[in-house]
Formats: sequence, C-alpha cells, structure tokens
Amino acid sequence: MSEKDPHRYDDIIDMPRFVSKGRRHMSEYDRAAQFAPFDALTGYDEAIEETGRTTENEIVLGESEIQLLDRRFGILRDHINERPEIRIRYFEPDLYKEGGSYREAKIIVKKIDLNRRVLVSEEKRNYDLDHIVSLEGPLFDLYEL
Repeated sequence: MSEKDPHRYDDIIDMPRFVSKGRRHMSEYDRAAQFAPFDALTGYDEAIEETGRTTENEIVLGESEIQLLDRRFGILRDHINERPEIRIRYFEPDLYKEGGSYREAKIIVKKIDLNRRVLVSEEKRNYDLDHIVSLEGPLFDLYEL
C-alpha cells in the first residue's frame, strides 16, 4: 500500500467510533484547551507593563514653603476640635519602584498624631506629615499668612 493510494483506509473508514463506557465525553471547550499554546513566559506582559509605568520624584520644599506649611499645621491644630474640612496634596511613595505620585484629597481632619507623624482623617486614613506638600481650605482664609 503506497501513501498515494486513495483506498488505503477503506477497511476502517466506516467502522464505528470508540466510545468509552468508563469516562464521560470531553466537551469541545476542554478538548480545545488542551491544545492551547503553552505560555512559557507567564507574567512577562505584567513585567513589561510595570517597567513602562512611570513615577515622579518627591519635591523638596523650600524654606518659605516649609514655614507656610508649618503655620497652616499650627492653625489646623488650633481648630482640630471643629473637625475642619481641608484639601491636602501629598506624595505617595510607590510600593514597587523608586519615586511615587502626587495625590490630592478632600478630608475632614480628626487629629494630628505627632508621635506617629500622621494626619488622621475622619475616615481613619493616615497621611504621612513628611509627605504633605500643601494644605488648603476656608479655615486658612481667615488668617493672614
């Protein structure tokens, strides 16, 4: 029998297909899944995406900006029992790479914890005092700074 012979499978072509009695029929989805390409580089796409993600460097405040921020923290401390609503801008360090990003939040201040160096919002979120770069709000408009 040669490979070119068109009748080489005539003896088996009409035979019934084997069906196992001990195993259930595999779905087309499961059958296709076993032939899916092997992903040898699992996590590669995520690593490329992470490498391409940019971060900012933290700004170093000048002396006059630090003094203004200190005065505003003093005003905030004096009015802490009033639960003032303010807008803060702060630097959030990145967990995975050097740098981070600047964020803004509108919060109601619950307390300033100088021991832990955090500003605590009413929602119980802590903001690192050393990363806050600005405080804004109507409370500060009452004072000449």
